[in-house]
Amino acid sequence: MKSSATLDTSRPVWDLFVRVFHWTLVVCVLMNSFVLDDGETVHQWAGYLASALVLARVVWGFVGSRHARFTDFFPTPGRIARHVRGMFSGHAEFHWGHNPLGALMMMALMGLVLSLGVTGWMQGLDAYWGEEWLQDLHEVIGDALIILVGLHAASALLMGRIERTRLVKAMVTGVKERY
Repeated sequence: MKSSATLDTSRPVWDLFVRVFHWTLVVCVLMNSFVLDDGETVHQWAGYLASALVLARVVWGFVGSRHARFTDFFPTPGRIARHVRGMFSGHAEFHWGHNPLGALMMMALMGLVLSLGVTGWMQGLDAYWGEEWLQDLHEVIGDALIILVGLHAASALLMGRIERTRLVKAMVTGVKERY
């Protein structure tokens, strides 16, 4: 028997902080990857802003609204395995917040943004000034971030179709709708 929660067709899920965080981070990442010149002051500040956003999101993961909290979606091995088994059997669990694979992606993206912030900051230190290995590492992390961003966007569109939810719209309005 389905619980009453699974009978809902829409529910407020993403609070204003999560939505502003998400779209501001999108702008920072895309600007730094495709528009701003590497090493320029505005590139550095966009990177620092992205890092600060992620740090604020980590704090919000402990004190924020229900679906923003890590306890609501933290991707444990058991949750991931159960979710993947359900997907392959055609009986995936529905999650109003992040599903376990989406949560794993979110953690990976935030980790990469913080890694970029650290490696970018290190390049400005006297001890690492001009170190080619650090510049190469920063570039590899940036490339990995863009690849995962693309996978994240494609997955949101695909999972929206599979789960019959409007995931992108939910990240704008805050309300997750099933159709």
